[in-house]
Amino acid sequence: MTPLEFDRDHLWHPYTNVAKPGPVHLVKEAEGIWLTLDDGTRVIDAMSSWWCTIHGHRHPQIVQAMHDQLDSLPHVMFGGLTHDPAVELGKRLIGMLPDALDRVFYCDSGSVSVEVAMKMAVQYQMAMGRTGRTGFATIRGGYHGDTWKAMSVCDPVNGMHGLFRGALGIEHFLPRPSVQMGQEWPDDPVLNGVAEMEALLTEQADNLAAVILEPVVQGAGGMYFYHPQYLVELRKRCDQQGILLIFDEIATGFGRTGKAFALEHAGVVPDIICLGKALTGGHISFAATVATKDVAYGIGESEAGVFMHGPTFMGNPLACAAACASLDLMADGAWQTRVAQIETQMREDLEPATDYDGVVDVRVVGAIGVIQMAEWQDTSIAHRKARQSGVYLRPFAHNIYTMPPFITEPEDLSRITTAMLDLAKGP
Repeated sequence: MTPLEFDRDHLWHPYTNVAKPGPVHLVKEAEGIWLTLDDGTRVIDAMSSWWCTIHGHRHPQIVQAMHDQLDSLPHVMFGGLTHDPAVELGKRLIGMLPDALDRVFYCDSGSVSVEVAMKMAVQYQMAMGRTGRTGFATIRGGYHGDTWKAMSVCDPVNGMHGLFRGALGIEHFLPRPSVQMGQEWPDDPVLNGVAEMEALLTEQADNLAAVILEPVVQGAGGMYFYHPQYLVELRKRCDQQGILLIFDEIATGFGRTGKAFALEHAGVVPDIICLGKALTGGHISFAATVATKDVAYGIGESEAGVFMHGPTFMGNPLACAAACASLDLMADGAWQTRVAQIETQMREDLEPATDYDGVVDVRVVGAIGVIQMAEWQDTSIAHRKARQSGVYLRPFAHNIYTMPPFITEPEDLSRITTAMLDLAKGP
């Protein structure tokens, strides 16, 4: 039995029907932007392996840091113990984030960081004597992970609510912000969505622990870019009602939108932020939930007296070392120039798609390029074309999109955008 045959018969890939698994490519090696398949074919990883390999695969500086860490301390529990990589990473994160965000809780993955943030919000509200505040509000079109509580604040239509109806907790959903990034912000609170936001937060204030959302850019819920002013208005209303504000920057953090963090587009600081994906440059799973001192100290006043969460691999030294190396690569700021160049080129390269039949919209921000189609996109078509085009793309829902590594050169970016245009043209 070949590796691909075993994979087909026994391995369960994400979002697949095991009875009809669809095409799968066997990757033998990865370096930079390239994946080498079992027959020697090289394809560009235009997805940054689900948006995390911002420096490319197997970056020598990150690999060396991981090798060095393996030689001394691959893992140790974080309960009552600490280590240099955890301390150093904390310093780097706090140095990058807004000053108020300075209490770092390490997590295993992005979904777990969302679970942690939501637990923090509930425990904080209970500590403040607001024991009825256990619910959450969010906006439609969002995605926050596939674990249980995280699913409850994913989009109720395009997410997994329907499949788990009756088992999954029901939260409060606001309409997706109607004013898109780049459009003029109307002062009318009905037109800009603030009236409905304010009404919900006022009506449900005694029930809400926090509002959670992806700032400016919604990722897997639809690749939608909305106006930063919405976050400014949301911050005001949350403060008025004593509701915490959580930003999920798992997809947008570490430069993806052209800013170090998407919150910088609005100049708004949340009470809690979730980070992941690119944190280690995609070399090993890791995440962090960072809160303000007020939230952290408030939780300390709760009945439990401590925050009730502690993963086995929390603060893993190997992952911390990889993350430190990845953030060191961002320290000189050269990534900003590269992302700006990628944004400019993608705007130019993808513009012809606006005239294609079946194209609803073309949008670009930072190193994110999207062609939104009227029809649902069949992922298997893109998978089958990968060997011929030399580009690995994975459309979802109505979107053909790319989030390329920041190191992608212009000629290789052109190969990516050409492959996207080819998919948009259809068979």
